[in-house]
Amino acid sequence: MTQPSSAQTTPSANTPRFRTLDTLNASGKTVLVRVDFNVPVQDGQITDTSRIDRVKPTIDRLRAQGAKVVMMAHFGRPKAAPEPQFSLDFLAQALPKLWGYPVTFAADCVGAQAEKAVAALHAGDVLLLENVRFHAGEEKNEAGFAKSLAALGDVFVNDAFSAAHRAHASTAGIADHLPAYAGLLMEAELKALEAALTAPVRPVAAIVGGAKISTKLELLGNLVGKVDVLILGGGMANTFLAAKGVDVKKSLCEHDMKDEARAIMDTAERGGCRIILPVDFTCAAEFKANADHVHVAADAIPDGFMALDIGPRSADHIIAVLKDCKTVVWNGPLGAFEIKPFDAYTNAVASAVAERTAQGKILSVAGGGDTVSALANAGVDADGFSYLSGAGGAFLEWLEGKTLPGVAALYPRV
Repeated sequence: MTQPSSAQTTPSANTPRFRTLDTLNASGKTVLVRVDFNVPVQDGQITDTSRIDRVKPTIDRLRAQGAKVVMMAHFGRPKAAPEPQFSLDFLAQALPKLWGYPVTFAADCVGAQAEKAVAALHAGDVLLLENVRFHAGEEKNEAGFAKSLAALGDVFVNDAFSAAHRAHASTAGIADHLPAYAGLLMEAELKALEAALTAPVRPVAAIVGGAKISTKLELLGNLVGKVDVLILGGGMANTFLAAKGVDVKKSLCEHDMKDEARAIMDTAERGGCRIILPVDFTCAAEFKANADHVHVAADAIPDGFMALDIGPRSADHIIAVLKDCKTVVWNGPLGAFEIKPFDAYTNAVASAVAERTAQGKILSVAGGGDTVSALANAGVDADGFSYLSGAGGAFLEWLEGKTLPGVAALYPRV
């Protein structure tokens, strides 16, 4: 993924009200940096270093200014006590190889071991603290634990947007005790999202896919009041079609959510938001790779078949609609992209968005785990979109219009 820097962030109409590294003189200071190192690991090896790679510019800048850098992170879901399988010691071994400079490790994140490790730091040194979730006070956002973390440093920098939806001690509570700043990755994320939804260039389109409407009710309810066009795909589109009286046969559909779908469509109509639903599908009788399939109109799915992707006419229509848009926000695939050939039209739309982004005709922001995977499958990496978020839950909650505790903590206290 693209390395963020202050020069690479998406332009915003207004200077951000949250504090950034541009306003921090870190020289001689001990800076506590919240990072997200909750990386995938298989057989003891990190299988995707994206989260590690993306935080490096922040660490590099602080080192260059002569700060003593102390990183706080979580890994997995330990039960508020030390569990060897969730220790961050494997990262202490991996980081120097990935970053090219020493990173020391403290076997605790508070208390005597952490204090001793911090005291041994010199300007430009980097320290990784043990998993903050080894203490119950982290997820409970206990004031005492937050104060103990804060006692280790002079300044707090949050560069973990992907953990910003959690009101935890290391993401929110610590800001009650130290001046708080956004790291470069956090700044890039916030500017991109603000440009996409808070003060966008219109018309704005949102592409929302995925299996279920029930998991994205708040998201859809917020978006219909913010965007000009809402394009739906995946299983959730079937629920909307069923709400309009279409027989979707064996297709994934939440029939008990049809009233909610109708309510969203009514809200969209009243607010002037156009909802785009599939007009055709790629259907098969079984859910497996390279299954025999047919392209049929949305209201003509054969008995015993299920929709596994949108069809070619739907893809062409979506691409045509997007040609009139200046901003697009994407969350969720349009079909069962994990198995071929049912990734075809997610791929086609993704390529079209990437092409218009490269031409400077559209600002594109995408995020969510399945979305990132679907775009990677389409051959579209971070350079293909204006901004590709590595966050999952935080990205969704932002789109839902919620206040993220880790973001709110970055704004100066009155």
